[in-house]
Amino acid sequence: MSELKSMSINEKRLHERIDALGQIGKIGDTGVCRLALSHEDREGVRLVQAWMAEAGMETIIDPFGNLIGVLEGLDKEAPVLMLGSHIDSQPYGGRYDGVIGVLGAIEAVQTMAEAGIKPSSNIEVVAFCDEEGCRFNKGLFGVRGMTGKLEQGELERTDKNGVTRREALLGFGCDPAAFAGYAFEEGRIGTFLELHIEQGPILEALGEPVGIVSGISGPVWWTVEMTGFAGHAGSVPMPMRQDALVGCAKIIVGLNELASSDPEAPTVGTVGSLSVFPDSRNIIPEKVSFTVDFRDIDVKRRDSMENRLIALMESACAEHGLTYTIREDTRSDPRYCAPRLRTLLREQAALIGLTPPELMSGPFHDALIMSYVCDYGMIFVRCKDGISHNPKEFSSEKDIALGVELLYRTALRLTE
Repeated sequence: MSELKSMSINEKRLHERIDALGQIGKIGDTGVCRLALSHEDREGVRLVQAWMAEAGMETIIDPFGNLIGVLEGLDKEAPVLMLGSHIDSQPYGGRYDGVIGVLGAIEAVQTMAEAGIKPSSNIEVVAFCDEEGCRFNKGLFGVRGMTGKLEQGELERTDKNGVTRREALLGFGCDPAAFAGYAFEEGRIGTFLELHIEQGPILEALGEPVGIVSGISGPVWWTVEMTGFAGHAGSVPMPMRQDALVGCAKIIVGLNELASSDPEAPTVGTVGSLSVFPDSRNIIPEKVSFTVDFRDIDVKRRDSMENRLIALMESACAEHGLTYTIREDTRSDPRYCAPRLRTLLREQAALIGLTPPELMSGPFHDALIMSYVCDYGMIFVRCKDGISHNPKEFSSEKDIALGVELLYRTALRLTE
C-alpha cells in the first residue's frame, strides 16, 4: 500500500466523534453497553442527530426508531444514495461496531457539504435501530421496518426484564401505531453503502487496512426449549432422570462438531444464551431455554446442517425422555454485493494507494436486508486480532480514516 498524501475527510473531527459517542454507555476503559431502545441508545441517537444537523442534514426519527439525516441533492425525485449502519451495541461490546459506519457516513456527507458539492440525488445517512438483536432476540429491526419486512408479533417480544418492544419504542419517543400507515416505496433507494469493522482476523492476517465485502452469510437463529422433569439431585437414579440440561449439552457439543466438520468451509454455529429452570444446585433441571445461531455463505450446506441438528435434537430427547420446541427468530439467505459497486470500490481504492482484498462477511449487517430492495456494497476495516462484541475491540485511527475516505470517494462518484 502506498502512502496517501492527503485526505479529503477531516480525520480529527471523525475520531473526536467516535471517542465522544464511546462515552455513552461506557463500560471499562474501552467497552460500551448501548442496548437498543435503552436510555443510553436514546442519548447516543440525540448526539448523532446533532452531528447530522451540523453536517447540513435535515433529520428525523422514523416510527421504527431509525435516525435519518438527509442531504438534499439536485434531483429530489431520483433514487437516493443511502449510507449508514447502527450505533446500538451488545451488552459487552466495543466502541467501533456499527459506529464507524454511521459516523463515517456523516463525515463523508459533511466533507461534501463543506466543499460546496451538490450531489445529483439526495443522500440519506441512517443509524438503524436495533441491528444487534440481543435485547429482543431478533435483530435488524429498524432496517426491516423501513423496508416493510417486519413479522407478526415483533412488538410483543420481550427483553429479559419483561419489557416489550412496543413499550421500549414508546419510551424511546416512537409511535408503533404509525406502523399501520407505513408503506415502503419500491425504487426509492438506489444504492446502499455500509462501512463496518471486519469483526474477523482476515484483513490483519493479510496486512491490509481495508477490504471489499463480496457477500454476507445467511444466518438462522433459533430459540430452543427442552423440557424434562425436575427431581431431587441426591435421590433420583441416573437411568431414571429426565435431565433437560444434559440434553441441551449434547446439542451444544453436536452443533460445535457439525459446524467444525469441514475445516475449509466458513460454517459457524453458536449457543450464546442459556437459562435453566428451576436453577437450583440440588434439583435436576426440568427446563432449559437456549439460543442457536448458525450461518454459512452456502445455503445448501447450511440447510444440511439444520436437518442434521434437528435429527440430533430428536435423538437426545428420545434418549433422555425430553420434549422440545423450536422458535425460529431469524432466517435469511446469503446475499452478494453488487458487482458494479465492488468494481467501483476497487477503482476508488486504487486511486488512494489501496489494493483491498475481497472477503465474505460471517456476521450479518443492515446491508443484508437492504440487499432485497437495492444494490449494496460494503467496506470492511481491519480490527485488531479479529476481536469484536468485546470491549477489547479495536481499529486504528489510520485504518478507520482510510475506510471513511474510500466511502467518501465512492459516494462522491455515485452522486456525480
